[in-house]
Amino acid sequence: MTDAAPASPPVSPPAVHAADASATTLSFDRLPLAPSALANLRQLGYLQMTPIQAASLPPALAGQDLIAQAKTGSGKTAAFALSLLARLNPRRFAVQALVLCPTRELADQVTGEIRRLARGAENIKVLTLCGGSTMRPQISSLEHGAHVVVGTPGRILDHLQRASLDLSALDTLVLDEADRMLDMGFYDDIATVAKACPKTRQTLLFSATYPEGIARLSQAFLRQPQRITLPEQHEAGKIRQRFYEVDADRKLAAVGLLLHHYRPVSTLAFCNTRQQCRDLLQQLRAEGFVALALHGEMEQRERDQVLVQFANRSCSVLVATDVAARGLDIDQLEAVINVDVTPDTEVHVHRIGRTGRVDQAGWAFSLVSGNQMARVDNIEKALGHEIEWHTLGELQKPPGKSRPPLLPPMATLQILGGRKDKIRPGDVLGALTGEAGFSKEQVGKINVTDTTTYVAVERGIAREAVRKLAAGTLKGKRVKVHLLQDSAG
Repeated sequence: MTDAAPASPPVSPPAVHAADASATTLSFDRLPLAPSALANLRQLGYLQMTPIQAASLPPALAGQDLIAQAKTGSGKTAAFALSLLARLNPRRFAVQALVLCPTRELADQVTGEIRRLARGAENIKVLTLCGGSTMRPQISSLEHGAHVVVGTPGRILDHLQRASLDLSALDTLVLDEADRMLDMGFYDDIATVAKACPKTRQTLLFSATYPEGIARLSQAFLRQPQRITLPEQHEAGKIRQRFYEVDADRKLAAVGLLLHHYRPVSTLAFCNTRQQCRDLLQQLRAEGFVALALHGEMEQRERDQVLVQFANRSCSVLVATDVAARGLDIDQLEAVINVDVTPDTEVHVHRIGRTGRVDQAGWAFSLVSGNQMARVDNIEKALGHEIEWHTLGELQKPPGKSRPPLLPPMATLQILGGRKDKIRPGDVLGALTGEAGFSKEQVGKINVTDTTTYVAVERGIAREAVRKLAAGTLKGKRVKVHLLQDSAG
């Protein structure tokens, strides 16, 4: 494949600050959206736009190409989803919008958000096309048609080469977390996909940073884009950072001390290597924590199960490398632990930005060995203020059996059956709160995939819920149900 970048130096479009654009209005009601879309937004609790939505939605709805700088968790998915949905013709059963994402995890999250935002419209079909799954079911789904496709560049390219994906009717191309896709070496794949789209399409590019490759993409594939930046990444005071100087051989034990002292419900622990991930997982489980790991050696099915359990609060600690955690967006995350300080200041800011979302506060702890002090100096310069140092001696860990176990509030049930069996979240909730006799407050998140359904229930009722669901029926049929086991049994 040839490099699609132009010979001349890339020219960046002038930036419009999101803070400036959002000053006029933050109400979705002021946007040219269909009444049904506005009613659905109100039902979902979307009353006020985030800064990136207020800045990007008006020009996007007007048909302009965009380059929008926004971090994960800023509301960018709704910004491009509302725009592409507004351009769809539900009666035209062809792929009219394509969203490229760096990872399957992000693609699944984007798909879910688009489906939620499309509830007020006619029957909109959204299809996910990612690697890690066999091609045949995806080809079959494409043969039945879709309005919106969300996928990773490599798998989208596979379908284009097989002629199983037709983009001739495309109106909107979205590049989500474009900088991450470039980091992962997807420039040529993105270029090939873009060339397969009609030239008259609208292109919306969202990126946390603005490396040179973004400017190259812009000049090659966007038409006079408006560039929008979101200058404030985190609200002051919402993320409380603490740094601890720790000998390298005491770091794994220090993670346990932090967890026992602060007792966060959900923690994301970042390691710089896979081996450190494995070692930390072993250490935490030996101490009785419900911990899971996310790394590149896992099969996609295992990764999916880990992410579901962490997102629905069935797992206390997720241990991951930066590569494995790309695109991971968790609603409620009380703490982030940097087991090692990353040499990349921007990566550090991105790591800690996973906590302290929306109206919630969060902790960010960094364990620093002697040879990593220069990295901390760089972080301090980037933050523009002195960092807060603490000692491990401050951390209290009750001795012996007086220490209550730190267990997650939920457990995850796996039901063998999903969308292909016409199972919907409401069916599962109805089965649990109806014949099974549980209250809706005892049921958490319900994730329905093509062939499997995951449901979070309060940990204390998990085994009884398995027994009652297996003894009853779902959509008039008996189903197989089992409890996804963790280190707490």
